[in-house]
Amino acid sequence: MFGMGWAELMIVGIVALIVVGPKELPVLFRKMGQFAGKAKGMAREFSKAMNDAADGAGVSDIQKTLNAATNPVNTALQGVKDATSSFAKLDLDPESETGKLAAERAEAARKINAATARKVAERKKRELEDALQKAEEAEAEILRSEQEAATESEGALLDDVPDAADIAKAGAQAEQAKDKA
Repeated sequence: MFGMGWAELMIVGIVALIVVGPKELPVLFRKMGQFAGKAKGMAREFSKAMNDAADGAGVSDIQKTLNAATNPVNTALQGVKDATSSFAKLDLDPESETGKLAAERAEAARKINAATARKVAERKKRELEDALQKAEEAEAEILRSEQEAATESEGALLDDVPDAADIAKAGAQAEQAKDKA
C-alpha cells in the first residue's frame, strides 16, 4: 500500500494518534477509508473509459491479430471453441432443414430411451418372477423335509410303543413265572 511496510504504517498511526487525538482518530480513519474507496472507484472508471476508447479505436482487433501471428495454434483452437459454443447457443428454427433434423433426432432419442426403459422393466419383472418361483420351491422343499422328519419320528415312536400281542406275551410270561414260583 503506497510502497509502505507495516513498520511505516505503525509509525504513521502513532503520529496520527498524537496529532489528532484518540477521540477524533476513528473519524479520521473513516474519512481516509471513504477517500480510498472514492479513489478506487475513480481508477476503475478511468480504466473502463480507457478500455472503451481502445475498443472504439480497434486496439482489440490489433491485439487479436498480434496474438494470432505469435501463436497460431492457440488462435485456431480458440476459433474452434468460439464456433462450437456459438453453434450450441444457436436457436434453431423448426421450419429450417436443420431444425427438422434436430427434431427428428430428439424424437428418435426419446423412442430409444422409452424402448430401453421398457426392456429394463421387463428384465426386472422376469428376475422377480424367477426369484418368487425359487422361493416357492424352497418353501415346498422345507415342507417336504419337515413332513418326512415328522413321519420318521412317528414311526420311531410307534416302534417303541408295545402293541397288544407284546402285552399278551408279556402277561403270559408273567403267569408262567408266577406258577413256577
